[in-house]
Amino acid sequence: MWLPFFGLMVGIVLGLLTDLKIPSEYSNYLSIAVLAALDTLFGGIRAHLQNLYDEKVFVSGFFFNIILAASLAFLGVHLGVDLYLAAVFAFGVRLFQNIAVIRRILLIKWSDSKKSV
Repeated sequence: MWLPFFGLMVGIVLGLLTDLKIPSEYSNYLSIAVLAALDTLFGGIRAHLQNLYDEKVFVSGFFFNIILAASLAFLGVHLGVDLYLAAVFAFGVRLFQNIAVIRRILLIKWSDSKKSV
């Protein structure tokens, strides 16, 4: 469970300590990559809380989501259509669903621990 949080913290620290500038023409790709990464992170946390976590599924899902989202954005740029919005919508919905399930699981565990005391 600590590995996703560790990776997130390392990424945040590296992002804050480096003076890396992303060109504005890549902003759509970056936003989708961040959403895909967050979706996979919260999906991994959800799977862990449901005792369904599998590292292979987590890692493959992480890279597959990012590649799929970037491919949609790339195709959209070449077609002149904002296809990246479809990925933003899909990952946004999944992100909120995962957070809602995580919240419910944590509330159930918390209420069960209160009852047993």
